[in-house]
Amino acid sequence: MNIQALKITLDNNTLVDINFTINSSLALVGQSGSGKSLTLKALLGMLPSSMKSTIKHDADFEFQAGKTLSLVPQNPFTALSPLTKIKKQFFSDKARVEELFEEVGLDKALLERFPPELSGGQLQRVVITMALESKPKLLLLDEPTTALDPQTKTIVLELLKKLQKKEGFLMLFVTHDISSAAQLCEDICVIKEGKVVEDGIITNILENPKQEYTKTLIQANFANRNFRE
Repeated sequence: MNIQALKITLDNNTLVDINFTINSSLALVGQSGSGKSLTLKALLGMLPSSMKSTIKHDADFEFQAGKTLSLVPQNPFTALSPLTKIKKQFFSDKARVEELFEEVGLDKALLERFPPELSGGQLQRVVITMALESKPKLLLLDEPTTALDPQTKTIVLELLKKLQKKEGFLMLFVTHDISSAAQLCEDICVIKEGKVVEDGIITNILENPKQEYTKTLIQANFANRNFRE
């Protein structure tokens, strides 16, 4: 999928002006305020009314949130209604939900429980299940492991890779956490102040970053770590 041009403006000021390609799984990485979240909201059609966006992309893909693209949000604890049973928060038929629960490794008995009765890892898998209900072509990931402990984070990232192989969706992982991006994605796009400063195969960028900004991000995430495998 090619995003040939994505531009976001506010009062004639350009906040984001980027392009990128999602071949399979792409990490969109940058510091806070770099434009990552605005890009995600633009793709979802969720920008504030004060902002304007234009997106030029492949003609064969139509951006429809909840259909062709779905979101896995940052915090599973706030993504679900705490007073509603899990099963009541899905729109798919029972068979599809139970199929997805099996795919993500959840006992279908959890469908009868309320969100506060589940662990953070279980809730994140529920949220992933919800995002896959509509069989999206593109899965947007908004820092989905931020609220998880390191062990659970690894489990969720491995699960996402497994699900991608089975379900066949593309992934755009919006994050400041390059360590998680390296576990999940094939490619990376580094943005700063709404502009792409470096992109390419993630292992190549990690081993040989060209820009000081990229080097700083990597050093902050991977002190004394070797990326070659």
